[in-house]
Amino acid sequence: MLPDGNDYYGKEANKAFFSVSQYKDFFRCEAMAIAKIRGDYEPPATKAMLIGTIVDRWFEGTLDELREESPNIFYCRSGALRAEFRKADEIIKRVQRDERFMQFMSGEKQKILTFEMFGAAWKMKMDSFVEEICITDLKVVRNFRSLPMWRYDLQGAVYQAGVEANGYGKLPFYLAVATKEGITDFDIFHVDQPTLDMALREIAGNMPRFIAVKAGMEEPHYCGVCDYCKSVKKSRIRNYNELFTGRFTSGAFYEEDEEAVTE
Repeated sequence: MLPDGNDYYGKEANKAFFSVSQYKDFFRCEAMAIAKIRGDYEPPATKAMLIGTIVDRWFEGTLDELREESPNIFYCRSGALRAEFRKADEIIKRVQRDERFMQFMSGEKQKILTFEMFGAAWKMKMDSFVEEICITDLKVVRNFRSLPMWRYDLQGAVYQAGVEANGYGKLPFYLAVATKEGITDFDIFHVDQPTLDMALREIAGNMPRFIAVKAGMEEPHYCGVCDYCKSVKKSRIRNYNELFTGRFTSGAFYEEDEEAVTE
């Protein structure tokens, strides 16, 4: 069943469907992913995420609705605009003046598709879809150097596969990226086909395990370092020298506070 825009992020849809963000959750920490699906854990929104959300909503044409729904997001008690909104407004005005950027973002907005892949049902929501031309996803990030750690190749691979599974053919995938630097930088990044193919093979290799964990057939692994794991942990006696061996590094491949999850 295709979830409509109102329940795309809802609990039932997340139980029924995998998505790119849910796949990344499982990759990072299976226990955290299961807790989110059950509704037992929800990471707090950050100021950094807010900037991306505002830019996303402007391109969707729903920014006025967001203002009405959450006026505290935009205004301080004094009535002045919050700094986060002012930065988002700067980004919007800058990319709006660039013909190429706007062209890549000119497709059908927030198009939802569902499909079957690797033995599971998937859902996806595209920022800009131009039939027979391309898929474009909007990203607002700290800087260009942070792009690889977010593994947008995984997102592109799933989106391309979903579009093809729905009969639209295999379309190229692009990232329309703007930065939150003092002076906004922006460009269009093409994720090439070999990179997408490699990412899809990676997903295929991990899905049997993730499907089994989500279905309750296997116990989820705890990464031990994410916020969820820290919230449910019990103390234990540890060797002080572990601090110097690198054994405390997180398994995360992206930073928690970098951008809003919009797919």
